[in-house]
Amino acid sequence: MVLPGRPAVFLGRRAECALFDRWQDAVKAGRGGALVVLGEPGIGKSAFLDHMASTAVGFRVVRAAGVEAEAELPFGVLHQVCAPFLATLEHLPGPQQDALAAAFGLRTGAPPDRFMLSLAVLGLLSKTAARQPLICVIDDAQWLDPGSAQALTFVAHRIGAEPLGLVFATAGDGLGGLQEVVLTGLGPGDARALLHSALHVPIDEEVVERIAAEARGNPLALLELPRTMTAAGVACGFGPTDTKAVPGRIEDSFRSRVLRLPPATRMLLLVAAAEPTGDSALLWRAAARLGIGGSAATAAEADGLLSIGTQVVFRHPLVRSAVYQAMPPSQRRAAHRALADVTGPSEPDRRAWHRAQAAVGSDEEAAAGLEGSAHRALARGGFAAAAAFLERSVALTADPAVRAERALRAARAKQQAGAYDSALDLLALTDRGPENEVRAANSELLRGQIALARSFGGGATPVLLSAARRFESIDASRARDVYLQALAAAMLAGRLGDECRIVEVAQSARRLPAASVPRASDLLLDGLTLLIVEGRDLAVPVLRKAVSAFTAAELALEEELYWLWLACHGAMLLWDDEAWRLLATRQLRSCEARGALSILPVAAATRAGLHLLSGELLQAASLAETAADVTSMTGAGPVPYTEVGLAVFRGRDDEAVAAIRTATRDSMARGEGMALTYLQWAGAVLHNGACRYEQALESARLAGADSSVQRVRNWALAELIEAAVRTGHQDLADEALRELCRTTKPCSSDWAAGTEAHCRALLAAGPDAEDLYRTALGRLERTGLRAAVARVHLLYGEWLRRERRHLEARDQLRQAHEMFVRFGMDGFAERARNELSAAGEPTRKRRSRFGEQLTPQERRVAMLAAEGATNPEIASRLFISASTVDYHLRKVFRKLKVTTRTQLARLLQDGQPIPGDADRP
Repeated sequence: MVLPGRPAVFLGRRAECALFDRWQDAVKAGRGGALVVLGEPGIGKSAFLDHMASTAVGFRVVRAAGVEAEAELPFGVLHQVCAPFLATLEHLPGPQQDALAAAFGLRTGAPPDRFMLSLAVLGLLSKTAARQPLICVIDDAQWLDPGSAQALTFVAHRIGAEPLGLVFATAGDGLGGLQEVVLTGLGPGDARALLHSALHVPIDEEVVERIAAEARGNPLALLELPRTMTAAGVACGFGPTDTKAVPGRIEDSFRSRVLRLPPATRMLLLVAAAEPTGDSALLWRAAARLGIGGSAATAAEADGLLSIGTQVVFRHPLVRSAVYQAMPPSQRRAAHRALADVTGPSEPDRRAWHRAQAAVGSDEEAAAGLEGSAHRALARGGFAAAAAFLERSVALTADPAVRAERALRAARAKQQAGAYDSALDLLALTDRGPENEVRAANSELLRGQIALARSFGGGATPVLLSAARRFESIDASRARDVYLQALAAAMLAGRLGDECRIVEVAQSARRLPAASVPRASDLLLDGLTLLIVEGRDLAVPVLRKAVSAFTAAELALEEELYWLWLACHGAMLLWDDEAWRLLATRQLRSCEARGALSILPVAAATRAGLHLLSGELLQAASLAETAADVTSMTGAGPVPYTEVGLAVFRGRDDEAVAAIRTATRDSMARGEGMALTYLQWAGAVLHNGACRYEQALESARLAGADSSVQRVRNWALAELIEAAVRTGHQDLADEALRELCRTTKPCSSDWAAGTEAHCRALLAAGPDAEDLYRTALGRLERTGLRAAVARVHLLYGEWLRRERRHLEARDQLRQAHEMFVRFGMDGFAERARNELSAAGEPTRKRRSRFGEQLTPQERRVAMLAAEGATNPEIASRLFISASTVDYHLRKVFRKLKVTTRTQLARLLQDGQPIPGDADRP
């Protein structure tokens, strides 16, 4: 706190100022970051920010602040931060330009994805900071509108190697993992010095001590409370019976000062409190509307409650709150009505909001104005703001049918903003409206989508099924889309849902008339429902057409983002690894390009699964880390399939067992049966790799028993055959092979034929086994599934050793061992090493260590650079700035002793140990 009327000596904040100086030096040196200044109202956060801004030598400083009355208007604070730099918008990538321009109403188009918008803000601020170090200071962050809060906290978490700093001050909670500076009360000496500066009469030092103690060192309390105390009060202190928290006492003090002012002055203060922009011209126009003259400001300014110049500035946000709460509702409405009347057409949202605040009971004009504001907010991607506008619009609507429609639109906006409980409350209001089949169907669909978003399965299926049936008589095309959603929900729930639901959904969907011009999603629905109702032979040709349609067609945005994972599922059912690769990559790139982070974890897991089967564990790890980052930002995501798969394929027993146990508990709690089956398959792989065949058999039997997740069941059957053969359960192996062949025969792909051949070889003897192993190798080597190829080399080598053909066995086992080491599949590598030693070729224990000395972020940057992505492309895909990419890439080159991206790509492609790595005995 700076002493009034004295040089800028900042009392009691030496440690905090020293921390800021160190932080500022780091930012200037290109190690950007964020600070959060926490403390109760009046503790000196704003004064501390002022001090920080005044001492930030060499920086450009941008100030912004949240305002309680504007906490639901879209992107208001974000615009304050970005407005000075919008002239450089054209230097951002196109999608980022579009997102920012749409959010700020600079151009029309599709609503921006909220995470693409956040990435655009990061890019804009990073480019600005590259020209001159930049600090953005955001006061009263507890009043940030949701869109601004999300974008700015995203930036705060993603700042890296750039001279960019963000400072937030908030009286609320912290901002999740950011460095915090907690301001507490001043110490006794500093508190006394500040109190003496505010007292206008001499008093005993004992009383000074008591007042300072009662104020708990709160600077605003020390400055403001003595102003409202009587002489007796000053003499006695604040009084022993006053137990209210200090901020409440300060606000009470401000309220009492307001109530002593003349009526016209109180009304002028109320208008100023109700108008958050601080536009003095607007204030005076509204005042004139109420018959208030300029002299009304004199008393308020003399009392130090506010100042009116070009802008209206309150002494403290608590003054604004005290004024608004002190005045009766009728006068508040009058103030808002006057403000609505004088707010110009260029500010339709503020005008609509003021009109709504002035309304009593129902008011269709005000409700319609709010609905218009909601449409504008949605066009800018402001889902939370749109929801707030619509929710208030509902409250002002008298007509029951119109009220129900607005409640449905408000619920949809709440759902898009992630406010699921509020959305469900509004849907209950929707359902109380007059009977309307279209509205009822949409209400039920939204309720099912919320259930699916919350649980990735669970109770969503019956609700979505009911919605699909409602749409049958309304819109057949929409009904097919909803049936596909219901089928996806049923598959996600798997055995943890009602397994009969999958059949019920499929049978109901089959009764729909065929689409005259089938879309890719129509073909997918037909293929999946045929598989469930009629069987694989009839389904495979239709599934093949569906997968081909998805690979070849120009898809609508919704199809590309939401259905490609299900198309990948179709490709896996067809044993078509190339289609899986193409579709999964396409969905992942689409999510990255559009910033669709809510879907990206699913897309990353789908693509990473193929990386695992291909022995590309580094690439899978990169996607797992990206998905984990996104999940931490969005707060929701699927069971961590890739993390579990990585631990299993790496053969890290303790890590894998713990990951499977945790993920199993989570999937059971969420009702996500598909994840449970995947985890059981993963357990079978882990145990087979470590030659724990009894445990592998148990895990594979559990996974193979789930017919609702057929693609994972197919993989589990192969693990079951190996484990059953090794444990002498011939009957189980024979039955599993028959089941497996029912899935591979209609498909005839290299993956299907190679898998079938290697499983048959496990059950065969003599020359037949050898022919089958060679067939399996020949077919699988035509695919990209290198981990599967390595496992066949291992199985073939083990068979040759048992046949006492040691020289040939060593050749196969050597190839398997080298491949597993290169992939980082250490469990299988150890199994191959032991077999190789038993075949007469002792070898050192080797473990792939490529990239271990890199941080996770460096590995991800290295992987993308090796794929040929430019620095801006890497930045976009990893949600960081281009300068941070450059920083990490320089460290990667230095650590791996390479000088070009070509060398880096070769190192990654070959999977060789890092330079200087040696085999360990």
